[in-house]
Amino acid sequence: MSKINLLESKAHQLRKDMFEMCVNAGHGHISSGLSCTDILTSLFYGGHLKHLPEHPNWEKRDRFFLSKGHCAVILYTILADRGYFEKNELNNFSQRQGKFSIHLQKDVPGAEISAGSLGHGFGIAVGSALTAKLNRELHLTYTLIGDGEVYEGSIWEAAMFAAHHKLNNLVAILDRNYQCTLDFTENLLKLEPLGDKWESFGWRVKRIDGHNFNEIEEAFADIRRRPTDKPTVIIADTIKGKGIDYLSHKPLCHGRTPKKQEEIDICRKQLEEAEDNER
Repeated sequence: MSKINLLESKAHQLRKDMFEMCVNAGHGHISSGLSCTDILTSLFYGGHLKHLPEHPNWEKRDRFFLSKGHCAVILYTILADRGYFEKNELNNFSQRQGKFSIHLQKDVPGAEISAGSLGHGFGIAVGSALTAKLNRELHLTYTLIGDGEVYEGSIWEAAMFAAHHKLNNLVAILDRNYQCTLDFTENLLKLEPLGDKWESFGWRVKRIDGHNFNEIEEAFADIRRRPTDKPTVIIADTIKGKGIDYLSHKPLCHGRTPKKQEEIDICRKQLEEAEDNER
């Protein structure tokens, strides 16, 4: 089986695991997690992120900052699958006895920060990349941000700062699913031409299909060589709710977990169909 096939298979497994975790809890931003599953699968399973699950605080690890903290559900699922903690701990997601909040919690092994307030994690990632550069450390810093998150002024302040300091050890991945909490982004406040805006702030821009593993892998391929002195932003066009049509293209499904058995069954069936269609 090719690397691409393995990544596709893993992404389907992670989507199903994440869905069941959220259904068990009755909470969770499922659609937000589904849009970036393929991106994070490539990052964590494709050999691009240098990390040791058995040593979460390994000094030479690449740093990953989830600024889009409300999609912690998929990061928790990945961290459990990679062996940062036992998978059965996911049963305590959003439960009083658990340590897995709906938004990202730093005390979860493998999580670098607590996140939820949009625009904050990105600035922390920029600071971490600057620290690494000043200390002549060779690890990379990755951060995942949402497109609704780039409405925050702090994103652009940090972006300008990163370009000024030539942080070519910094990679921002922008989950461009075209939706926010209440509507589509281009209805609320137009973001396009988004690539031109990042380029004008001094960033190297790559734009890809965030569900095409060939394009995702190619986008990550030259990062460690640092072919430019600019920070890199990968704008990944995605579908919010990818794999579950029932939750896709519906802004009001943001943060919604199906609770009626009929809805749950529909979603499970669509996840299975999505997997079968890609085989």
